[in-house]
Amino acid sequence: MSVLRLTMAQALLKFLDQQYVERDGQERKFVRGVMGIFGHGNVLGLGEALEQEVRDLQFIQGKNEQGMAHAAIAYAKQKNRLEIFACTSSIGPGALNMVTAAATATVNRIPVLLLPGDIFACRQPDPVLQQIEHPMDYTISANDAFKPVSKYWDRITRPEQLMSAMMQAMRVLTDPAETGAVTICLPQDVQTEAYDYPEHFFAKRVHVVDRTPPSRTACDKAVQVIARKKKPMIIAGGGVHYAEAYQPLLQFAESFGIPIAETQAGKSAVPWHHPLYLGGIGTTGSLAANRYAKEADVIICVGTRLGDFATASKSAFQHPDVEWVHLNINNFDADKIHGVKVVADAAEALTALTVSLTSIGYEAACDMTALSDLKEEWEREVDRLYAQELTQGLSQTRVLGEINRFMDGSEVIVAAAGSLPGDLHRLWRAERPKSYHMEYGFSCMGYEVAGAFGAKLAAPDQEVYAIIGDGSYLMLHSELVTSLQEGVKITVILLDNHGFQCIHNLQKEHGSDGFGNEFRYRNNETGRLTGDYVAIDYAAHARSMGVAAYSAENIDQLREALQQAKQEKRSTLIAVQVVPGTNSGGYESWWRVDVPEVSSSEKVQHAHQLMRERTDRALKI
Repeated sequence: MSVLRLTMAQALLKFLDQQYVERDGQERKFVRGVMGIFGHGNVLGLGEALEQEVRDLQFIQGKNEQGMAHAAIAYAKQKNRLEIFACTSSIGPGALNMVTAAATATVNRIPVLLLPGDIFACRQPDPVLQQIEHPMDYTISANDAFKPVSKYWDRITRPEQLMSAMMQAMRVLTDPAETGAVTICLPQDVQTEAYDYPEHFFAKRVHVVDRTPPSRTACDKAVQVIARKKKPMIIAGGGVHYAEAYQPLLQFAESFGIPIAETQAGKSAVPWHHPLYLGGIGTTGSLAANRYAKEADVIICVGTRLGDFATASKSAFQHPDVEWVHLNINNFDADKIHGVKVVADAAEALTALTVSLTSIGYEAACDMTALSDLKEEWEREVDRLYAQELTQGLSQTRVLGEINRFMDGSEVIVAAAGSLPGDLHRLWRAERPKSYHMEYGFSCMGYEVAGAFGAKLAAPDQEVYAIIGDGSYLMLHSELVTSLQEGVKITVILLDNHGFQCIHNLQKEHGSDGFGNEFRYRNNETGRLTGDYVAIDYAAHARSMGVAAYSAENIDQLREALQQAKQEKRSTLIAVQVVPGTNSGGYESWWRVDVPEVSSSEKVQHAHQLMRERTDRALKI
């Protein structure tokens, strides 16, 4: 048997360089490169291997470990989970900075390979700088924090363990049903140790991403449920994108006249002007979708994990005999609300159901005139919000309307947290698949700028816009510098509303007068943060990093800034002043946030009573 004597780090990179995936007969390189920040724990292991070894892996220098990992997640999401970047960090704080990103990947079912440096396996110099010592278990390091947020976790304490560990890692990363964060902890001494690796370990491997067909039994049961229903409704989730099931979805809906609503992850699967499209569903959903959902007698879920926002905390579906059909590649996700499970690839499942329902002559009893009226009513409301005029300042919905009208539909928008996901899910008019990139499984503030960078890496020929609030921008904007360094242009549209206004609104909606969520100076008399707004020049801040920057306080300035930003060759920021609290509200929906049972405030007491009443009416599943 031929062998190659390599360090563990060199062997790891050589292995990653030979991983490919194949779907529908098309083969593509799976690992595109490595994003990293070096420190003790990886600089002389993986760092030296990346420096000295010639291979087809791009190295991208991150500026914040969480940021670079979020960029890697966004890249994989935009590539429909068929390509990834690995991420390497030093030990201790550098590694722990990636834990939030690991959770973001796992919650969203997105593959990312994390390679945190770890403490010495030999223990000779212990305790080393940044080592956590657990007095009852000396095998524990900071990297054990990755265990609950990873789909696969391993620690390589001997160089030969790499071979079995990486095969398991690839199994999870390329499995559409089980993918998420994979964490391989790399002790700094083991990274540098040599071993005689068999050459076959480095042979090209093609991992086939199968389109799992539905079982006949499951398909028959789903058909039986749908066939006896008159008012079905489809909820399209992220699985429609990952399976590229756009045509099967529309064929299924059009064949039987079934309206479609979308989750945050599913949005842009269907063009907004399609006659069967109702918009977003649930807490951040449209009036049209939420009204229709109340009367639907069967909900056909396609590739969605059914988070509480999609179901309005299980209050959105009120038909007394409503039933559920779940089409999902993941058995766990298909079991979220009791119903018929069709565990299969979304495209395969939709195609099979189309054939079976056609054979029995099924047709939904959807009143297309009533549906059209419902859609038109909602579109008038979107138009109203997009044109909303204030006596002073800009509303958030007006700004989004101007941005939406400016784009031709080929761009990609990236967002994640705050009030923007609500407005974008409800109001944004998406025309093409993959043009709407929302991280709302984990709703991770700080994802937006890094996510835009990762999305642009994946879609270099498209304009990519991060739409972000000032709160998220302050949390994490470091990968703007990385975008400049890589010559990868993104445009950041920063809506400055002086704080964490989404949560400020949530407080006020539940009896509070608002506390601790606006960016205000401390009031010397009260001791609280109730003074004037903190003034921050975000455009000047961006310019200090080398980013092109513009400011807008009115519509004319916004229009000019959008035109100028599109002409820029480098990353650009547009800071837009918006009036706090001018986002859209809920449309016949609810989100359960528990309110104190005991409070000195009558408003809070009243809010608690309303919460209990709504909870009692929600599904208990």
